[in-house]
Amino acid sequence: MSTHALRSLCILRLSAIGDVTHVLPVLHAIRAQWPEVEITWVCGALEHKLLACVPGVRFIVFNKADGWKAYRKIRRELAGQRFDVLLHMQVAARANLLSLFIRADERIGWDKTASRDLHQWFIDRSITDSQGRHQVKSFLAFAEALGLKTGEPVWDYPIPDEAKQFARQHIDDARKTLLISPCSSHRLRNWLPERYAAVADYAIETHGMQVILSGGPSALERQMGAQIENAMQHAPLNLIGRDTLAQSMAMLQQADVVLAPDTGPAHMANAVGAKVIGLYACTNPRRSGPYHSLEYCINKFDEAAQHFVGKPAEALRWGAKIEQPGVMELIEVGEVKAMLDRLMVDRR
Repeated sequence: MSTHALRSLCILRLSAIGDVTHVLPVLHAIRAQWPEVEITWVCGALEHKLLACVPGVRFIVFNKADGWKAYRKIRRELAGQRFDVLLHMQVAARANLLSLFIRADERIGWDKTASRDLHQWFIDRSITDSQGRHQVKSFLAFAEALGLKTGEPVWDYPIPDEAKQFARQHIDDARKTLLISPCSSHRLRNWLPERYAAVADYAIETHGMQVILSGGPSALERQMGAQIENAMQHAPLNLIGRDTLAQSMAMLQQADVVLAPDTGPAHMANAVGAKVIGLYACTNPRRSGPYHSLEYCINKFDEAAQHFVGKPAEALRWGAKIEQPGVMELIEVGEVKAMLDRLMVDRR
């Protein structure tokens, strides 16, 4: 494709929160090299709450809860429009179906190794989720497919002033802060509440830290927060279900350390420059860990592969998941405490 001919492009990435943060470096690369190109992004309703403050992009919101009405809405909003290129970044069936309403001269998506739900039928050209490559780099391959240069990823997420004020109201500047975002939408990726509690108490007693619990309003997250609180010897600040996504981004940015499993907030934290202790046993942090904090991840993926699959991690498909009951119990409290000690020394 000629870089001089490109006038408009459409990004199709509906979900999830962590994955849409991976698209931000792609967006930055496009806008840095093609400042005049018109960008439209079709995203999910929840994800739009995170993305709405990103400037220079026209967002079209797809709310899957509306069923077929949501597809008709997108068809109406895009009627009569044609893009130079569609970056079809999601392989789910609903995204593939939705892509039929997006007219484009070229359609770039994922290759067969990352494809499902007949994704290959909805694209003209593909990029590769290469063995050994982090997801962020795989997403950047979409920009490279357009002929753009990519270096180290840049997120450049603009946190609204109101969200920064919310963070200032809740974070004690006189103390270091450990923010725990304990839940993934995949239950089997979640660590045990009593182990979170043990690390939280250690952070308070050893490092004098303020401990904040953060998460969404779901019953699972509220229950996890209550279980952590009940198991602790000291009182955390429990903000689970009490902040917006933008406010959560501000809280993550201001925290000294974030503790989380493989979940969207780990990548949100990375996007605003926070240091993350990632808890990984179900998935491989080399592929899906917080990009700038891979050295601080507790990586039990190979041990999980040996124990639950009977193979080393290297023998598994890149991107394989080991979501088995008990897999997160491989992560011990002592090694998380030790990683917290190390990170606190590194920050000094």
